[in-house]
Amino acid sequence: MSFLDSLLGGQGQQAGAGAGSLIGVAGQLLQQAGGVQGLASMLQQHGLGGAVQSWIGTGANQPVSGDQLGQALQSGGMGNLVQEAASKLGVDPSTVLSGLSQVLPHAVDHLTPDGQVPAAGQGGGFNLGMLEGLAGKLLGGQA
Repeated sequence: MSFLDSLLGGQGQQAGAGAGSLIGVAGQLLQQAGGVQGLASMLQQHGLGGAVQSWIGTGANQPVSGDQLGQALQSGGMGNLVQEAASKLGVDPSTVLSGLSQVLPHAVDHLTPDGQVPAAGQGGGFNLGMLEGLAGKLLGGQA
């Protein structure tokens, strides 16, 4: 768990979950996609519709593999973000994708507590502060 610990950026010790953490990478994906609505739409268009709907809904989150997520992000034009994150973290892109495949469902779930995607206007106002506390929740053993 210590490797996941370091990728998550500790339990909120980095203000707003630093850009070098998986929470930061998830936040960057959400920002570049235009919020939860944009990311959900992009992932749905590239084969992860059922999984994304489960992340948004109030039931259990369907898992996705790092490979599935990587293909969807690459097809959606966000593969470069994964490459940059891997470089910053000093790990292989597949390691970042594997971690993101665990973190992203929780991030989307965290941002859609009522099972609804925020309206377009709200999605555009996404910031990393909205994911505050997620690292602690993940590291606290709540899956």
